[in-house]
Amino acid sequence: MDPNAKDSLAQLDNLLAASSQSWLFGAGISLDAGIPLMWPLTNRVFVRAKEDGETSDIKVIEYIQSQLSENSHIEHILSQLSDHRAIAGRSKNKSITFDGITLSVDELDELHQRLLTWIAETIRWGYKPQKNDGTPEEIGTLQNRIVKIDDHLEFVSALFNRSQAGVAERRRAVRLFTTNYDTLLEDALALGGFSYWDGFSGGAVAYRSHRYGDEEPNLRERAHVIKLHGSIDWHWGEDDQVWRVRDGDLYPKKLSRVLIYPQSTKYFATQQDPFAAQFDLFRRALGAPGENVLAICGYSFGDEHINQEIELALQRPKNKTTILAFAANLNPTIERWRSRSWGKRVYIISKDGLYVGPSAPHAPPTNGVERDWWKFAGVTKMLNSGAEACVL
Repeated sequence: MDPNAKDSLAQLDNLLAASSQSWLFGAGISLDAGIPLMWPLTNRVFVRAKEDGETSDIKVIEYIQSQLSENSHIEHILSQLSDHRAIAGRSKNKSITFDGITLSVDELDELHQRLLTWIAETIRWGYKPQKNDGTPEEIGTLQNRIVKIDDHLEFVSALFNRSQAGVAERRRAVRLFTTNYDTLLEDALALGGFSYWDGFSGGAVAYRSHRYGDEEPNLRERAHVIKLHGSIDWHWGEDDQVWRVRDGDLYPKKLSRVLIYPQSTKYFATQQDPFAAQFDLFRRALGAPGENVLAICGYSFGDEHINQEIELALQRPKNKTTILAFAANLNPTIERWRSRSWGKRVYIISKDGLYVGPSAPHAPPTNGVERDWWKFAGVTKMLNSGAEACVL
């Protein structure tokens, strides 16, 4: 193996064992578990709207979708719906019309909650769309759930049993940031016997105790799970309390789900807890003093808010965060990062090999076989066996 490639792979292993370490996860890590990506999830929600919704539901969301760009998905539709709701709330008659269908503020809120419920049930029960090879779709139900946790169990075991071995005196817990709404990370940590903090206090029913501006606790937990876009088991309660509630429980009284980060800056929830607090923790992690690692996996780099937070942090003169981006290919965001003055602190683990800043890829594929180490299972293998073992 080329000496430069060998050295870069060794550096990658050292970074994966760093004492100050965070991860950012996206929908890709839960795909093989039976949870769909955004566009299949969007299609499934439209089917639920036709089958289970009010007569006007599908017409309204199809109309909203027609107003958006072609690559828009359910998060964008909900943000647009929230904007319309804000306009209706300011209007004289407290309503708004969608292509001939007039909905009141209360009806808009009810539609919003139905959409969130269909999203949450699809994620909780699982859904696999039809494949190009003709494999039929699989639809999970309350009685027949298809979500698997195996990959997440193997990852947390590799992260804490292998990667963190010998780092018992690390300064902080490993931070696990995620845009996913599922509970697979939390479930895998619990099943693996790894203690974690998620901003809630209590047991199976818990209340949100962490608020915007609070210091991140240093309780010697193994992990901090920070869900940037909410969760399928979070609910707004009375007095603006946020609860984590077991699936199917009738108590406490739930007013709405805390799910889907509202991308529109017009929507008040972007400035409220828990979303404001979650992103505050993300900023603090990126701006931590000293050497710091942010590993990114399963994330499509499609959330400009998150991309901007990362970029703003790395361009600060004294910032020492190193990015490990596990991605199939170079995309415009990664290309921009690796070309910057701080680009040498950006490692991209891709199908084509390992890029370090603007350099050509190290350890490129052999025999025409693309690298798969950028996938969630590939990351687990790397944590267990080392980067060099993944290219042999």
